Amino acid sequence: MNNQFINLFLLSIIEIFGDFSYKYYTYTSNFKYLIYGFISYLGVQYFLINALRNSSVLYVNGMWDGLSGLVESIASMIFLGERLTDYTQYLGLILIIIGIVLLKANKDYKYK
Repeated sequence: MNNQFINLFLLSIIEIFGDFSYKYYTYTSNFKYLIYGFISYLGVQYFLINALRNSSVLYVNGMWDGLSGLVESIASMIFLGERLTDYTQYLGLILIIIGIVLLKANKDYKYK
């Protein structure tokens, strides 16, 4: 696994923590969850800037959207007990995995 992929994965994880914090804030109105969300999104900015240092917006956005969507969907199922309502929606998650694999397929990718 290269640094770029790890950076994008961490970006997605921190974004998920922020999203979950905001979700808990909406349920509880507990101010600490609002603060956790703000701090998390500062981390998102840090990792996004690092990801963009060696890559294009096109690549970073595609990988970030894919990883974030996939990881947050899995985390929502595990931690929040959420489920999709139709098998075609799960097929959509499989297509996201395929998209990530295809974006990652060119191991010699360099920003041009």
